[in-house]
Amino acid sequence: MPRLPTWCRDAILLDVSAPLPVDRPFTAQEADAAGVPASLRRKLVALGLLRPVVRGVFVASQVPDSLRLRVAAVALVAPPHVVVVDRTAAWIRGVDALPRSAIHEMPALDLYSSSASRMRRTGVSSGIRHLSATDVEDIDGLAVTTALRTACDLGRLLWRYDALAAIDGFLRLGVSQDQLVHEIERFRGHRGVVQLRRLAALGDPGAESPPESALRLHWYEADIPARPMTQIWVHADDGTPRFRIDVGDPEVRFGAEYFGEEFHGEDDEAPDEDRLQWLRDRRAWAMEVFTKTDVYGSDLAAGDRLCRGYLTARATMGLRGRTYVDLGRP
Repeated sequence: MPRLPTWCRDAILLDVSAPLPVDRPFTAQEADAAGVPASLRRKLVALGLLRPVVRGVFVASQVPDSLRLRVAAVALVAPPHVVVVDRTAAWIRGVDALPRSAIHEMPALDLYSSSASRMRRTGVSSGIRHLSATDVEDIDGLAVTTALRTACDLGRLLWRYDALAAIDGFLRLGVSQDQLVHEIERFRGHRGVVQLRRLAALGDPGAESPPESALRLHWYEADIPARPMTQIWVHADDGTPRFRIDVGDPEVRFGAEYFGEEFHGEDDEAPDEDRLQWLRDRRAWAMEVFTKTDVYGSDLAAGDRLCRGYLTARATMGLRGRTYVDLGRP
């Protein structure tokens, strides 16, 4: 295998000796012109010296992620007549609405026009969309749909579990739920407006990840007779917050946790089990744990488990409550 060039052979981070920019994003074409072909770029990514930002755009790994970086990266490949919409507009603003396949492959860019014909380019999702002047914001020279318009579009157009996650994300970003609900009427007759109307009312900025949002929607769809709360703090004996429960109902002490692969791997099994056991034994919570298969799998089994778990928790609340008092807890 050919040896790496001297400027990156023993590098921890790329520096000014590299023929590539080390302080801004750059395109694959720019790298080719600098003598860094695709094969070498792949090696630099594998070594952690480069990272892809969007399809066909890279940045030195030491450059921190930011709104400005994301805008600059998209601007390198977006023609001047397009508006960045949907998932890409959400990503630019820091709202996680990318497809789950983005873990393995770079997602398409959502670049739409209000007048010109659609773009026909690999890695670009394009079309024509009617946007008013108030729907579009200029960010460092890049036209991007506003947070409110993007929330409405994703709430209409995505699969319902992903759509609620996007709505929750924009509520965390600062979009007002009242403003979102009020905006729905302008989409009367548009595709997905019925879904948007339902999900906007269920939005909750307390959800901290898309799977937590999806789990909460399973709760609603299971017709559980209690509105789910998010990020429920459970306190230690001295009154300090000790653990948070993703979704649940404090009235019957029923909680649901999403264990994703990123934060709940093999190394986390023991502390996770200790936490769940403490919640069950010391605070009388009935706990259920859900994974990606439960929430997003073809069977969508989370709803049935949530319903059974809630009804069981409600039926046994008296017994668990007496045990809790016997332990001398408030």
